[in-house]
Formats: sequence, C-alpha cells, structure tokens
Amino acid sequence: MFENEEAMERALLVALDTGEYDAEASLAELGELTESAGADPAFTLMQKRPAPDSATCIGSGMAQEAAELIKREKLDLCIFDRELSPTQIRNLEELFGVRVIDRTMLILDIFAQRARSREGKLQVELAQLRYMLPRLTGRGTALSRLGGGIGTRGPGETKLETDRRHIRRRIGSLKEQLDEAEAARVVTGKRRKKNSVVSVALVGYTNAGKSTLMNRLTQAGVLAENKLFATLDPTARALKLPCGKTVMLIDTVGLIRRLPHHLVEAFKSTLEQAATADILLNICDASSPEAREHLQVTEDLLRSLGSGERPVVPVLNKWDAVKDEELAPRLPGAVRISALNGDGIDRLLQAVEDSLPEKTFEVELLLPFAKSGLAARLREEGAVLSEEYVEDGLRLTARVDERLYGPVKEYDLNLREEE
Repeated sequence: MFENEEAMERALLVALDTGEYDAEASLAELGELTESAGADPAFTLMQKRPAPDSATCIGSGMAQEAAELIKREKLDLCIFDRELSPTQIRNLEELFGVRVIDRTMLILDIFAQRARSREGKLQVELAQLRYMLPRLTGRGTALSRLGGGIGTRGPGETKLETDRRHIRRRIGSLKEQLDEAEAARVVTGKRRKKNSVVSVALVGYTNAGKSTLMNRLTQAGVLAENKLFATLDPTARALKLPCGKTVMLIDTVGLIRRLPHHLVEAFKSTLEQAATADILLNICDASSPEAREHLQVTEDLLRSLGSGERPVVPVLNKWDAVKDEELAPRLPGAVRISALNGDGIDRLLQAVEDSLPEKTFEVELLLPFAKSGLAARLREEGAVLSEEYVEDGLRLTARVDERLYGPVKEYDLNLREEE
C-alpha cells in the first residue's frame, strides 16, 4: 500500500479561464480524471485571460510561477485543462523540466487503461492515433532516430513522413476492423428486432452509478468503482420485468463535459447503439451539485446522435446520499433510486414497463391439455399470475403483449363469453 503511494506521480493541474465554460467545475473534474488515471492532483493553478497564449497557453508570469512550484515541490508532471498545440507542449516542457500533457491526452490514457474488449481497444487506439497525427508536425529532428549526417537530407522530416504513413495505414486498418465489428453488431441488432426484443440503454455522466445499477438489476458482474470511466466496454444482459416481458439492458461508456471529439468519433458506433435503443435511462448522480448540468450533457449528446423521439426516463441515482432534497433536480417523470441499496428499483422497473413500445395486458385463458407448450411459453415470455388445472385443461391468468397474445387468442375466455 505505501509503496503504491510513494510511486504515485504528483501533478500540477493548470486551468485557463477564458469565459467559454465554468473553468472551476472543469478543473475539479480534471482532478477526478487525474485520480482515475492513477496520479495525485497535488496542486492547482488558474489564470483568467481573454485568450490562450500561442506559445505557452498561460501568460509568461503564470508560467514562471508554475515552473517554480514544480521545482520546489518536486512534482512529476503538469496537466492542462484544455488541448495544447505541439509548440505549447514543447515550450512548457522546456520551461518546467517535466512532462506536460493536456486534458485530451489524459482522457485517452484513462481509456487505454480501462478498455477490455477487442473493440474497445481498437476504438481507443484509433482515437489516440487521430489525436497524434496532426501533432507530429513541427517536431522536426526530435523524431529522428538517425540524427543529422552526410548522405541524409532532413532526417527528422524523413522520420516524420515515415511516422505519418505508418499512422495513416494503421488508422485505415483500425477503421476496417471497427467496420466489421459494427456490421456484426447491426446483424445482432436486426435479429433482436426481428425477435421483438426491446433494448433499454443506461446512459449518463461517468461515475453516476450505471454499472452498479446494471449489477443490481441483472447480476451482470460489471466492474463498479467510485472513479471516472471505471468501465468502457458496453455490456448487454437480459432483464425480465415484473410484467413478464424480457428486455435487453445495455450499459454504455460514461460521458463528461467537453468530451474530446476524437473519442466521440471513435466511440460513435457504441454511443449510437445506446442512442438508438428503444428506451433510454438517463442516469445521474442526484447528490452531485452539478446534477442538472450532467443530465444536460447527456441529453445534448444523445440528440446529436439522433436519439429522436425515443422515450427517455431521467433516473436520479444515489438519492440516499442527497443532503438537501430542495437542491436536487426536479424533473417530470424522474425516478429516484439508490442502485447501491436497492431503494426505488421497483419504481424504475415500472417506469420501464410504462415506456415499452408494446404494452402488456391481462388475459384469462383456458388451454387444452394438448397445448401445454403454450403454457410453457407464457411462463417464459410473459407473466403467469395464476394457474389452475380444471376438467377441460389449464385455466390461467397471464400478462401478455400483442405478439404473445396471437397464438393464445382463441383460448381467451373473455372472447368466448362475448361470442
């Protein structure tokens, strides 16, 4: 335990407030991201400027102050809460004497650590290469393995072009592999639609408790930790609702504000899978002071991916941790739950049932003894509320949808009475 603490890198976090967004909230989130990456956000600095400095992002005075802090406290790296240009990174590293990374590089690093599935790893690598490609420019001879010498012309640029070609080839290969994976997913999706399987996607801000909820509902065994991006790979599990309908529950990658567009592009197919689900559960941490903003971030991204008119159920998770209910979000149709202790799960399942594209209804049936197979199907795909063997067969009350009702319609006792 102590060895890990000693080995943990200590970082200086730097933010620039230009008025574009809430810089303080974003800096706090950067601290959480840093911890998720396995580093200690030891110190923070923020500067207000109308625009970033082209050479060092922050002003020269603040840059010098940061350099002195890094040296005095023997920090290991510096993380900026915005994207930096290659020139800015090079200038800052020369001034600070430690590694300098930006917000996007940090998030890509976390994604690389957390990806487990083959597709997840491909998506992360694609995002990393797309980010890296334009940043090769201007590195010059720093990229050369040969160094200068007779018989070579611009060895750095020669190496640069080699790197570019290699990266472009690799990007092409990754796209092909991801296209194949997406094609397989489309086939699976069509099969589910053909079989009338309803999909329910858990979407929302990272660390809102989606994986904990997934485990609570389906015993999926998904990793659930109190950190940003604990899980990346989508997980699908069958969930039987109280009405007897079985739906496919899908857990998805968490979102954050200012999610790098490289990641949105790389994970677009996965995110679209969530956005095109039949029902969306927008999970948020109700105990967070920024719960409303988190819900809005998710809604905006889903809208951009074409979620259309699909029903969205706002789910206020971690309600047991809410200190002041007056400050918590108040949304029409929202369900208050605690995925950790199970509070409100019955209300959530009811909200999912109410949002089903095909509603279930109750029927009374008298099935002949020869039709025992239909009874088994009702138990499996519907909800049998009561059953009793009588002289003419099996009398039962069940909840069914239109698809399940078709094969048993002729045995509906209410229809017989009307005739």
